[in-house]
Amino acid sequence: MADKVRLGGMALRNGVLVHGPSSWACAVRLPDGSLKVAAERKRVIANRIRNPLLRGPARLAEALAVLPAVKRRLPEAKLAFEQPSVIVAMGLSAIGVRVVRGSRLMPAGQELTAGLLALAPALLSLRGNELAAYHGAEHISIGTYEHDEPRAREHERCGTHLVGPLLATSAAANALAATVPRRFRAPARAAASLGAIAAATELFGWMVRNPEKKLARALAKPGHELQHRYATKEPSPEQLEVAEAALRACLELEAA
Repeated sequence: MADKVRLGGMALRNGVLVHGPSSWACAVRLPDGSLKVAAERKRVIANRIRNPLLRGPARLAEALAVLPAVKRRLPEAKLAFEQPSVIVAMGLSAIGVRVVRGSRLMPAGQELTAGLLALAPALLSLRGNELAAYHGAEHISIGTYEHDEPRAREHERCGTHLVGPLLATSAAANALAATVPRRFRAPARAAASLGAIAAATELFGWMVRNPEKKLARALAKPGHELQHRYATKEPSPEQLEVAEAALRACLELEAA
């Protein structure tokens, strides 16, 4: 069996974005029912980074760098956070985090609560069945390609599996940052956030490589339940067609 290209993806409200090591492709369903696809080489490539402290932030930067390119090439694409309700939720979540961090909770409790509040906008964006169904279509198309057999709508590398590791590392890192003198607290929190992302990404990679380990299963459990019960829905054949179009376009560009 030929080596498979390592793929990731993102569900949109009207389509699917698939990205590989060096390129991305996005397919959307237009209001008239037609399908539109765009693909392009990446400008930021994280897999060139070998430093474990920088790999996580680099992967986040790579994912964020793709989004403006998607909107430029495919303005019809509707990103999950491009909804007024989600924007309001992001603002309220930020206010809630500030209130919690000014409360009398223990530092670890503050950071765990703040982490849960930060998830609220993402959960709100998944409230509509369209986004959750396209999320399921993304997983089915990528999983089927990777395993050479039909797969379910859950995927072992879904970003929801980062929830457990990121909550744990963020709570620990920010609780530590809260112990420094107040005048140094802002830069300490910034460094803690970067450190938490780096640690969570490395931990997530270990989980993917060691799914049989008890710790890996425990850390993946919150994300799996979120993915199964809330973040994905069974897609329609039309939605699956969109995901497969994005997958094909990405693989064609990776092979070029």
